[in-house]
Amino acid sequence: MSKPEEMEEQLIETVDEEGNVINFELIDIIEMDGKEYGLLLPQDNEDKEEEKEVVLMRLTKDGEEYVFEMIEDDEEFNKVVDYIDTLDEIGEAE
Repeated sequence: MSKPEEMEEQLIETVDEEGNVINFELIDIIEMDGKEYGLLLPQDNEDKEEEKEVVLMRLTKDGEEYVFEMIEDDEEFNKVVDYIDTLDEIGEAE
């Protein structure tokens, strides 16, 4: 999976359960089973040498705003990860 050239860097600000603000770069949005999921890269990493892990969150619409939510259901999370892996394999085959 690659970031489309025309997709400019989008920074997303979220608030965790403890009220802490976390900034992410939106890498991609994946659609599966009628739902959208965001692949996000944390931007507030204090240790710049450490490799950052991509975060997977569900994207939902709340009125006029889009909201990123943690995926609490392990089955749903694993299904999305498997789907993303399939997309990566297809991209590598091309």
